[in-house]
Amino acid sequence: MRPRLFQGLLAGLLVGLTAGCAVGPDFVRPAAPAVDGYDTTPIVLPAPGGADATQRLVAAITRDWWALLQSPDLDDAIARAIAASPTLESARAVLAQADEVVNAARGAYYPQIDGSATGSRPGTRTYGRTPASLVTKIFSFGPMLSYTPDVFGRDRRFVEQQRALAESQLHQLAGAYVTLTASVATQAITIASTLAQIKAAEDVVAADEHNLELVRIAYEAGSVARTDVLSAESQLAGDRTLLPPLRQQLSVARHALTVLVGKSPGEWTPPDFVLDSLALPIDLPVIVPSGLVHGRPDILAAETQLHAASAAIGVATAQLYPSITLSASVALETIATNGTFSGPIIASSLAAGLTAPLFHGGTLLAQRRAALDAYAAQLAGYRQTVLLAFGQVADVLQALQHDAELLGAENTAVTTSDASLKLAQDAYAAGRGSLLQVLDAQRLYEQALLGYARAKGQRYLDTILLFEAMGGTWRDWVASVHR
Repeated sequence: MRPRLFQGLLAGLLVGLTAGCAVGPDFVRPAAPAVDGYDTTPIVLPAPGGADATQRLVAAITRDWWALLQSPDLDDAIARAIAASPTLESARAVLAQADEVVNAARGAYYPQIDGSATGSRPGTRTYGRTPASLVTKIFSFGPMLSYTPDVFGRDRRFVEQQRALAESQLHQLAGAYVTLTASVATQAITIASTLAQIKAAEDVVAADEHNLELVRIAYEAGSVARTDVLSAESQLAGDRTLLPPLRQQLSVARHALTVLVGKSPGEWTPPDFVLDSLALPIDLPVIVPSGLVHGRPDILAAETQLHAASAAIGVATAQLYPSITLSASVALETIATNGTFSGPIIASSLAAGLTAPLFHGGTLLAQRRAALDAYAAQLAGYRQTVLLAFGQVADVLQALQHDAELLGAENTAVTTSDASLKLAQDAYAAGRGSLLQVLDAQRLYEQALLGYARAKGQRYLDTILLFEAMGGTWRDWVASVHR
């Protein structure tokens, strides 16, 4: 009995491993869009002039791109965020869960072995007046084996589906990493830019205070009217209103950076980043569109979700076909006959079953059509993800071009308005000009200073956004945390 049992079991296993085929479509990676650039208008990054550097577009992305800013404080903040971010911790846990789901699904490839034990009490049945003892099984113990050969590939398609979903979680982890590093750098630049704007506003207030001092001296000398003093005081009071919103903006940026590094505002205070101490990255990466679709985590996540939807079609298709189940058991039994116990015996069995769907009220066909519709929806979602990514890159490239142009214009405005203000102040002090001319020159200088600080900060922010839009640098980090 035992040789025949294991020969039959081996034959069944061979059938399941060699005779099956996976029904449903084999996934084909979508072709990259047939475009060479991100905009019909060529992107040219002009020289802003003055002390501001000229940026240029290159093809490569440097590992740990934030190191190009040459800020040890920024490096430390990003390291803190990577080590303690709840967002990354959650994404890693979800990825680990998805990997275990794949491992669980792979279990269907192998025979299932369970232990079985049963026991019963002897019983009697009376025929007429004479009791007759029946043969009653007292105890049975042994392993039970079952195996369902994956003849039509249902299990293989299900594992393929779960593996694709796990890969999607991997790319979502990569996307969280890219977003986190870019967000930390963005908040650091926002702090630096806001501090620069606060410094400019404080310079404006200091100039207003100097103007007010000149007017008061002239008023005490009797050379100007009281209205000039009131105008200068009004200008000072108005310019002082620039500072509270900027200080609130600074507080918000500091708190946002603190949260990104996994701390509360009461636990950690970020450093004061200084815009002039940060190096503007000169070489900006621009990957060709065909490379972007294979490098951005959000596009890769959408692609793997499309792969999972394709495999789900195979799962639904396989349910339309028969399934075969093989089972075998070996048990050690002790029995009692007419009250007399016998020694243990070994009982074995081998069985095979075939289940074929005949009528399910259209459920199985509807499930397959639903899987086809889900794939179509995922394909449209993938295309939309690609289009949004290309649109983002085009926007950022145009923004960098306009940033350079604006920075050059603001630099010129600062230079000319500063010279105009000094001339107006000297003329007013000498009695050759009016206070209105001084205040107008002061207003233009104030706008130029604040505009230059904003333009310089925005150029840094858009530079960071381009690194993020190009997919960042995530592969080495993901490989280090997911093996």
